[in-house]
Amino acid sequence: MELRLYDTLSREKRTFVPLDAKNVRMYVCGPTVYDFAHIGNARPVIVFDVLFRLLRHLYGEAHVKYVRNITDVDDKINDRAARDFPGLPLNEAIRKVTEETGRQFHADVDALGALRPSVEPRATEHIGEMREIIERLVRGGFAYVAEDHVLFSPQAMNAANAGLPRYGALSKRSLDEMIAGARVDVAPYKKDSTDFVLWKPSKPGEPSWASPSGIKVEGRPGWHIECSAMAWKHLGEQFDIHGGGIDLVFPHHENEVAQTCCAFHQQRMANYWMHNGFLQVESEKMSKSLGNFITIHELLRDWPGEVLRLNMLKTHYTSPIDWTMKSLEESARTLDDWYRIAADVAPSKPAVSVLEALLDDLNTPQAIAALHGLRGSDVPALAGSLRLLGFLSESAAQWEGRKQQASGIDAKQVESLIAERTAARARKDFKESDRIRDQLAAMGIAIKDSKDGTTWEVAR
Repeated sequence: MELRLYDTLSREKRTFVPLDAKNVRMYVCGPTVYDFAHIGNARPVIVFDVLFRLLRHLYGEAHVKYVRNITDVDDKINDRAARDFPGLPLNEAIRKVTEETGRQFHADVDALGALRPSVEPRATEHIGEMREIIERLVRGGFAYVAEDHVLFSPQAMNAANAGLPRYGALSKRSLDEMIAGARVDVAPYKKDSTDFVLWKPSKPGEPSWASPSGIKVEGRPGWHIECSAMAWKHLGEQFDIHGGGIDLVFPHHENEVAQTCCAFHQQRMANYWMHNGFLQVESEKMSKSLGNFITIHELLRDWPGEVLRLNMLKTHYTSPIDWTMKSLEESARTLDDWYRIAADVAPSKPAVSVLEALLDDLNTPQAIAALHGLRGSDVPALAGSLRLLGFLSESAAQWEGRKQQASGIDAKQVESLIAERTAARARKDFKESDRIRDQLAAMGIAIKDSKDGTTWEVAR
């Protein structure tokens, strides 16, 4: 069996061959820490966590390095800091915002069952690497200084034709198409409208650092250079996989490729580019104006993280996903069943049918179908497969107990009512038995009778 992944650059599914099987490397764009992460932000976290787990299974935990960055310098962070902490100096307020939202992000994604990345670099810790890349680009003629800014020139990149990729190759756009389809900052110091900022002067009170390329005023980096610098620092000039949401293909990932390849004279930055699709809520685009903007934190008040995880994985990562209440309820029922059957069973190796699905470009819907097939045939393999996918983090009793706690159920009262119903059935008082069943149902309790007795669970 071989792993095949859909590569956005080549627009085809390709067999995955790592540059070094003893050092498999993956970079995924992480959060900008200025607010609670929304459920759309959870999709790349979960998708690439599954890939991280699969790569560790294939190559060994010690041989896979996963880097997911934290962007902690950004205009949105500055705005949030000024709004929330108006009495503090801006830099101190920014630190409060990034620390608080960073902690919340980690708590949320931990609840989703996501493993921590091997390295989680922060942009502000890599200013030196950013300056180094910018200096290389200026020396190579790919970037220029204008009015205390440093700008990258896509025109210069395409004109060089020195074993470099074409700017626009990843998004499959020409320069004219990019101008027409993107919001381009208009500035008199730009040589061309497609030029983008690598470095800019800081406003009074904003975070600032010594500028590159002989600029005397202090400044701060542009967004795109941050990921190029962090990927280079932790994964090298070339690495295996770069991932993120489909919305990042242009301009962010296109600009990352341009910066890295021109700075290091490489044909590629990453050998495989992977992008997850968009997320809608009840068939509508998620937005604050529509009132359907949902954070991970809000959802975790009502649903266990594994329910959110399963709900996400029921759709192939490259396809759009429609996030609905009905689908969440179905996911919860499925997990209740899996926990009841497999949580306390000693796991065996993941099933071949599940691995084959995952090896086919992370086909998680097919993997989930295979899990259902294992339910009645090989429960140890079901348990092992679920753990590979990041499920069954608790015992069956812990899972059920958390459900009861969340719903305010009194377990002793339920057990007492079930005992009364069992006694009523024994004396053939079926009217009383039915009354107790209805009482339990009204309390949100589903019961199931079998030859071994009566079991119960909190109804979803």
